[in-house]
Amino acid sequence: MASVPPPSATWLYRPNRFVSLPAELDPDTYDTSPEKRRAEAERLAIRSRLKRQYLLQLNNPSPPAVIEDPALIRWAYAKSQNVYPTFRPTPKTSFLGAAYALGPLLFWIFVLKNDRDCKEKRIQEGKYKRPFSVF
Repeated sequence: MASVPPPSATWLYRPNRFVSLPAELDPDTYDTSPEKRRAEAERLAIRSRLKRQYLLQLNNPSPPAVIEDPALIRWAYAKSQNVYPTFRPTPKTSFLGAAYALGPLLFWIFVLKNDRDCKEKRIQEGKYKRPFSVF
């Protein structure tokens, strides 16, 4: 009698709705198109060239004063100088901008107007004597 081979791991594995699919069994990970593999290989080549260039500068016996990392320069530029191309005006940002711009102004107008009205009321009631001041 011939023995039956044991079932494979892929046959035994059944996805659970509570657990995500492991990367090893995800078709997006191992079943890529030739274009996607070519793009990944190109990105890997660019990264390795940049890494080699940086390591050559780092391990140079007579190094320059500043070792420039192009990726770090791009990141710093995108973080600090290039703010507005990524800004999207939405109702929330418009409201927050108006609140931060007009909020303090309206607050101080209310406080000073209220103080002036209270002082005027006390003057009319005779409970407050205005001090004489030239300035």
